[in-house]
Amino acid sequence: MSEPQDKPFTISKRLVWEAYKRVKANKGAAGVDRQSIEDFETDLRNNLYRIWNRMSSGIYFPPPVLAVEIPKSGGGTRILGVPTVGDRVAQTVAAMTLEPRTESIFHDDSYGYRPRRSALDAVAKCRGAGARIG
Repeated sequence: MSEPQDKPFTISKRLVWEAYKRVKANKGAAGVDRQSIEDFETDLRNNLYRIWNRMSSGIYFPPPVLAVEIPKSGGGTRILGVPTVGDRVAQTVAAMTLEPRTESIFHDDSYGYRPRRSALDAVAKCRGAGARIG
């Protein structure tokens, strides 16, 4: 039988608080539960505790997202998934925990899903590299 292992990282209550402040600063719409940031704040202490408790114990499970159609510039629409406020806090906790660990192993020329890097940055880098090569 295998021995229990320690968790690879600890989620502090302070981290959940910092994540909440980022989510609040970004504003955003209510999710499928229709709970706005203001509604979330009416029981802020318990809501943040619940997120911390579930994430710390490994039982956090994200709720469904609200599907919203948004117009595309060339016509038509695309579906945007809007998570609940609580799930945005949990996602931010995960990003704040994992980003420092993973950023150091990415190649400098990697642009996908990286902070402060965009598809336009990748195209500019490719154009610059092509000019040097060709």
